[in-house]
Amino acid sequence: MNVGDVGEFGLIARLARIVGSERPDVVVGIGDDVAVLDVGGPRWLVATVDAHVEGVHFLRHLITPQQLGRRALAVNISDIAATGGEPAFALVSLVLSESEEVEWLEELYRGLRAEAERAGVAVVGGNIARSPGPMIIDITLLGHVRPEHMLRRNGARPGDVVLVTGTLGDAAAGLRLLLNPSPDLAAPYALPVAEREALVSRLMTPTPRLAESRVVARAGLATAMVDISDGLSSDVGHICTASRVGVRLWADRLPVSDSTRRVACLLGVPAWELALSGGEDYELCFTVPRRVALDLAARVTNETGTPVTAVGEVLPPEAGRRLVLPGGQDVPLEARGWEHFAPPS
Repeated sequence: MNVGDVGEFGLIARLARIVGSERPDVVVGIGDDVAVLDVGGPRWLVATVDAHVEGVHFLRHLITPQQLGRRALAVNISDIAATGGEPAFALVSLVLSESEEVEWLEELYRGLRAEAERAGVAVVGGNIARSPGPMIIDITLLGHVRPEHMLRRNGARPGDVVLVTGTLGDAAAGLRLLLNPSPDLAAPYALPVAEREALVSRLMTPTPRLAESRVVARAGLATAMVDISDGLSSDVGHICTASRVGVRLWADRLPVSDSTRRVACLLGVPAWELALSGGEDYELCFTVPRRVALDLAARVTNETGTPVTAVGEVLPPEAGRRLVLPGGQDVPLEARGWEHFAPPS
């Protein structure tokens, strides 16, 4: 058996059986994007780690070092935002060849600093190791959360409404544009320059929804939350697995920007497919009891300016995971987002 046979999440489960801890101070351990630890005092410690590997997570000729620095930290910030927590301290490990240009790395750190300052994070250390390649940027981010504000994936209940912030599919559309950058108006990806740049920016420099997370967490109304990194079809599935529930999403209710709709049209695919499976939007997906869902959505929008959309409902576990297509057909919801080492289907 190899890693490709079990897939990313299968491997995590097997390794967790070896080292997973049942200690009372481990509030959330292996299996989530973050660890939450009770270190005493009024706040819990939140920790997450994420690596950007050249050739897997980024192509150097398509991203500037400042963009890469911002992005590498932003995806960690998004994980902490999904708990209702606040990021605080980052440690950065670099795996480099000796031929790397120092000036390029300095620009990378300028991007890191810009994202850190935006989120109130201090970069406090790290490590550098030599390797023939590829380059790896590995960031550990520490933060804190008040127990009464913390949101996990395991609290969703049948009857809850599924809400998402912002728009979905923009990063997927940006990726298509980035890989097909022809300016020729006859090309299939022809878009106004401003729209093209906005979509590519959503991919290259995502904005973690920290302000929105604060509103959701402090309201005390949501039952579960996750950030949308792998694609809504996969990430809402994480809530379903942890909460032991089913879900129904409506394809025609997914919030999709006009620019992404145009890219989808040019690609010849439904816009909802990009929204459902594209990933890397780093929006928030959260579940809320139906009686307060509209109130909480309005509160987030009023306080942050970010739209919030109801895209589905939580079902009993025996109902499974369903998707209602625009024509009304009810079909199984397949997790088609990103997964490292995805096993063959």
